Formats: sequence, structure tokens, C-alpha cells
Amino acid sequence: MSRPDRAEVVVIGGGVIGLSIAAHLAEAGIETVVLERDDLASGASKATADVLRAYFSGDPVSSAMAVRSLSAYQSFPRWPGAELPLRQVGYLVLFTEREQVNRFEAELPAQRAVGVDVSLIGPEEARRLNPLVEEPSLLAAAWSPQAFVSDTAAIVEAYAEGAARAGASLRTGCPVTAVDPATGRIETADGTLTAEAIVCAAGAWSGWIASAAGLDLPLTGPAVQELLTTGPLPEIPDMPVTLHAASGLLIRRRDDRILIGMGNPGTDRDAWFAKARTQLATTYPGLDLSGLETAVRGPRDASPDRSAFIGRLPGPPAFLYATGFSGHGLCNAPAAGELVRDLYLGNDPSDVFGFDPAELSATARRRSR
Repeated sequence: MSRPDRAEVVVIGGGVIGLSIAAHLAEAGIETVVLERDDLASGASKATADVLRAYFSGDPVSSAMAVRSLSAYQSFPRWPGAELPLRQVGYLVLFTEREQVNRFEAELPAQRAVGVDVSLIGPEEARRLNPLVEEPSLLAAAWSPQAFVSDTAAIVEAYAEGAARAGASLRTGCPVTAVDPATGRIETADGTLTAEAIVCAAGAWSGWIASAAGLDLPLTGPAVQELLTTGPLPEIPDMPVTLHAASGLLIRRRDDRILIGMGNPGTDRDAWFAKARTQLATTYPGLDLSGLETAVRGPRDASPDRSAFIGRLPGPPAFLYATGFSGHGLCNAPAAGELVRDLYLGNDPSDVFGFDPAELSATARRRSR
């Protein structure tokens, strides 16, 4: 059966962001096609820690998106129609510098205003919440119970099935080779498509697509995101997802192991690995690191301030974008899909989101820098 060569909206990128957008568009009755260069969720979406959290330090807008997304994940049985594993573990951020504490206290009203449940606790309470913590420089910690461990693959599958059920076409193994936003033409390995609107949700590959629309997105990537894991451990206490603020070291329990992340390895992976190992030995000296190894690797895009770019350029054809999530895409995916849908339909979601969505646009962000 031949594939149609026209669509109302074409979404470029079949990760969790692109699939959320497609599901929201299709559910609204909009003819939608997703183009994915490989398999669904084969990019950044395959290298997540499966963590859903609400608190994003220094970024109340991302926190607002995450709070709304958490609510959506908890409503997945209703729509798109899947029961997600959601294990509440909480989120603990370890502060070892006085300035970190001062910044937290200064931004606390803004975080709580967008619905984040977060508070400052002392070192003793932090160690009670995570008995592995023995950080000698610990001054205080941020504690937010709004964090869950879930399953990225289940989320991706739910959005893909919801989008398809609502009429969206999902084309995998279909790399986009050229884009002409002025005419809505998209060249792919399978032929040419013409769309009334193009949505760029291509993650680490978004830069050249945005450039074709005359949009300069200061993305870094594709870079490699790497998560480490310990070997099997005989006993692991219940513990929250825990971030060491100064180093970016993040750990969480995964079955009988500890899953570990610490930013982007960059070009010197050996130096990054040694640094991560040293920080683990300092903050968690009782942790057995003899079996430390790579858990997963995947491409990752990032914005300069680690907040996503979401916006719309005037058309027709319209050009919309949702990229630069900097490893936070899973936490923001439901809200991102809802927001792109509303931008396409011309709705004003400001009241729903609690902030002006224009704050996420590339134009507004250039003005603020």
C-alpha cells in the first residue's frame, strides 16, 4: 500500500518528545505523520535513568512543565491508555557550598508557586533519607517527594500506541534528508512529503532542521550521554534519587544495583570515568565500586541553560520546534506535547501552564541572554 505524500502535520523525531507531540496532535483530530530515522526512541530516549521528577533547580519554568507532566503520567490509564509503573522515591539534592543553599532559599518561592513540593533539610535528615550518603562537606539538602522511578520504554510504547490509535502514521527507518519549511516539503529516504506544518523534535539532530527554517538554536550535540552501574550488591537501602549538586553526580537504586550518571563524558571519557569514580568514593565511601561499568549510552542534545526550546515560527507552512531538553525530556514530555499542540492550534495555554509559553521560544531566550 502506498503512503500518502501529504499530511497536515509532520513531526520529525520519534523519541518520547516527538511521540508525545504526535499523540496530542492526533488525539485533537489533526492528521499527523512521525518520521524517525531509526527505531522509535533510539536516540536520547534510550539512555534515561527512568526518573520522573518535579524540581529543577534554578528553572521554575522547567519545574512547571514537570509538575504538569507528573500529573499526566499519573493519568496514563485514562489517556493514552496504559498503566505505568510509578514507584515514588523522592528527589534529594546534596548541598556542599553555602552559595548553593543561598540560591535554593532565594528561588524557593518561585518553585512552590508552580506547584513544586520542595524544602530545605539538614545533613542528618538527608542521611536518614539516603543512608549511603557520607559526604564530608554536606551542609544541607533540598528534598522533594515529587519524584518517581518509571519505565521509559513503557511511556514510549503508550504514546506510540495512543498516537496510532488516534490515526497518526509512525514511519521508522525513514531518515529526513532535506527540509524546505518555506514550502512544507520534506525529503526522506522513502520519498517526498508535503505538510501544512513541520514540527522539529529531532533531539541531537535538530540543529540543521532548525537552520533550514532560518532559526539559530544554540544546541550542543550530538554528544554522548552515559550512565554507569555498579555490580550486583547484597544490600541496598531504600533511597531517593540523589544528586550531588557541585559535581552533578546522580544515583538511584535499580533492582540490586546502583545506577549512576554524572553529566556528559565529553571527548575524554577516561578522565570523566575517573572523576565519577572519585566523587562516588567521596560521597558514598561504603559503596562497592569493584563492578562499575557502563549501563547505557545514547546521544544527547543540550541548550546553554539546560532548558528546552519550544516555539513556533509564523507560516504557512508553520514551523514548530521542541528540542534542547538536555536530558530532561522524559520529565517534560507530556507538557511539551500539550504545549506544541496548543501552539499549532493557536490556543493560549498560559493560564493552564502558569507561565507564558513564549518564555521557551528561541527569540525570548536570545533576548534574556
